[in-house]
Amino acid sequence: MKVRQELGEFMRQEDGVGVIEVVLILVVLIGLVIIFKSQITALLENIFKEINSQSKEVY
Repeated sequence: MKVRQELGEFMRQEDGVGVIEVVLILVVLIGLVIIFKSQITALLENIFKEINSQSKEVY
């Protein structure tokens, strides 16, 4: 009976769940960045080119 109670208490503890979730989310995000690195780089280059060209019109 005591073992059953201790097992139930162990299953209700959620102390480390938050850390595990954050680590898994970071792993997924890093994986996506690695997979789509060239597309992200090209997109950012285009955005900054557009910003530079439009800022020259202001000056």
